[in-house]
Amino acid sequence: MSHSLFAQVEELPRDPILGLTEAFNADKTPHRVNLGVGVYQDENGKVPLLACVKQAEEAMLAKAGPHTYVPIDGYAHYNAAVAKMVFADACDLANVVTVQALGGTGALKLGAEMIKVVTPNAKVWISDPSWENHRALFTAAGFDVETYPYYGADGELDFAGLIATLEKIPAGDVVLLHACCHNPTGLDLSQDQWRQIAKIVRARGLTPFLDTAYMGFAEGLEADAFSVRLFASDGGPLFVSFSFSKSLSLYGERVGALSVLTASAQERSRVLSQIKRIARITYSSPAGHGAAAAAAVLADPALRQQWDEELGAMRVRIKKMRQLLAEKLSKTVPGRDFSYIIRQNGMFSYSRLTKPQAVLLREKYAVYALDSGRICVAALNENNIDYVAECIAKVMKEA
Repeated sequence: MSHSLFAQVEELPRDPILGLTEAFNADKTPHRVNLGVGVYQDENGKVPLLACVKQAEEAMLAKAGPHTYVPIDGYAHYNAAVAKMVFADACDLANVVTVQALGGTGALKLGAEMIKVVTPNAKVWISDPSWENHRALFTAAGFDVETYPYYGADGELDFAGLIATLEKIPAGDVVLLHACCHNPTGLDLSQDQWRQIAKIVRARGLTPFLDTAYMGFAEGLEADAFSVRLFASDGGPLFVSFSFSKSLSLYGERVGALSVLTASAQERSRVLSQIKRIARITYSSPAGHGAAAAAAVLADPALRQQWDEELGAMRVRIKKMRQLLAEKLSKTVPGRDFSYIIRQNGMFSYSRLTKPQAVLLREKYAVYALDSGRICVAALNENNIDYVAECIAKVMKEA
């Protein structure tokens, strides 16, 4: 038998998030609970099809045409609608490049490759901790990735450490910031803190890249756009990745966008040409259906209003689950303060579980959380929250 081409191929570890779902799916325990992946589930534990999306899709089906290629940079009406929603009147939209991307991850990838074109020797700074894929994405694009403090030893935002590090980052480096609903900690910056960060970033000549995957889940669409619009308002360079995966519950449709704020229409044209080339050699053309549905929701005032209401209901339910979880843990683990769960925003809570506790929670009780202790609050409901709280309390005492 001849030597196999793949004999020396290394088997890589499973993805820390999606691999957890694989393990969950293989677990046949009846009462198992998946708190790993970031997917919103309703009170019945189901991923919802939003009514606004359903209506948009029904209208699309009624006038369905052939499935032709989408332009390299995506549907123009989708891109325009996203730019208007994200930036409003914070900047001159004629200077903003917005291209349809394959979800938030695809937008980050396009942005990383574009930054490699303009500042190939820059370092990229991400929060400690950050979404696991951030480091992998920018490392794969050829960047050295460093971290700035974010989550303190006391379980709170280390703003002093963050600022101290920003003030030392060399000019030209890239700072990746979470626009809202920080993943994984759920700890968000105040508007005053954002202003301090923006002042330092601009004064030091750093390039801000705002990851906006959860817009609408903290305080609402307008409030959650504050950080993006703050940076955009001074006209300086800015990268923004955006996703409808969570806010429109379009996970499998991969509906995202990358926006880049340039200094002029001429710069915009040049940057767009570069991003289109990156997209062309990466996937050639984005998918059509989900973006068309999203654009339809944004374009129709009635559907847009309905979306605001449905997104608001998701946000309220998550906050309710935070409140309930904190209350139940306070009763089962007396003497410990769980109010931090309530203060966090978005789908996730940094539960302060240690890695041994998270492993025990998974292996003994079939409650799946990341080893970091991150749990998806959006996966909790009235049917499983008592069991989850009981199990978390047990592992806090046992491990």
